[in-house]
Amino acid sequence: MSTTGYIHSIETGGTVDGPGLRYVLFLQGCPLRCIYCHNPDSWKLRAGQELTADEVFQDLLKYRPFIKSGGITVSGGEPLVQVEFLEELFRLCRARGIHTAVDTSGIMPVGKIKKVLELTDLVILDVKALDPDLCRKISGSDNKNALELLDYLELENKATWIRHVVVPGYTDNLDDLAALAKFLKGFTCVKKTELLPFHQMALHKWESLRFPYTLGDVEPPKAEFMARAEALFVE
Repeated sequence: MSTTGYIHSIETGGTVDGPGLRYVLFLQGCPLRCIYCHNPDSWKLRAGQELTADEVFQDLLKYRPFIKSGGITVSGGEPLVQVEFLEELFRLCRARGIHTAVDTSGIMPVGKIKKVLELTDLVILDVKALDPDLCRKISGSDNKNALELLDYLELENKATWIRHVVVPGYTDNLDDLAALAKFLKGFTCVKKTELLPFHQMALHKWESLRFPYTLGDVEPPKAEFMARAEALFVE
């Protein structure tokens, strides 16, 4: 019997979550509580639509002619919380030659997700912060598992993209950004680094869920600052 997953939503024409045009599957469930989360409605695991891995795969196949340049990206929430569902789905994709990517916070222990990683062509890893205390302040957890995952991806030579959200007052210190750039330079598996400016587009979700939101008065970083930050990584 095919494994059932809890689905938050599906986007069938994604252009930013991996190379090419992609089928993006957002799963329910996340142990983190990031203060800028854009999908707080995905935190609860047993919610959303229940679909088996085979049902999702059959839906994916409908769009295969349109995603030949890309593939499937599974995000969330934290997709690796549903590790058995994801493993079955990626096995189906691998058998049909469909490119697979997982967008993860790295919160899950490496030992529990190795089978999925073997079936994954690209890992998009969200590095909250290098400093474990700052990471804990942002997400509710330190970065130990995320950094161990990055070490494992380097060991396995697994293609990796890094994402880092720039939040004024938290992760917009230029010295910290320079340190992150220097740190990532040592990883040959990292093929791309994206600095994502904080935004307020999820504010309505926090309000509708009546979750306490601490960033209501925070303005997105200026374009000039983002250009300076990106220059650090180019250099």
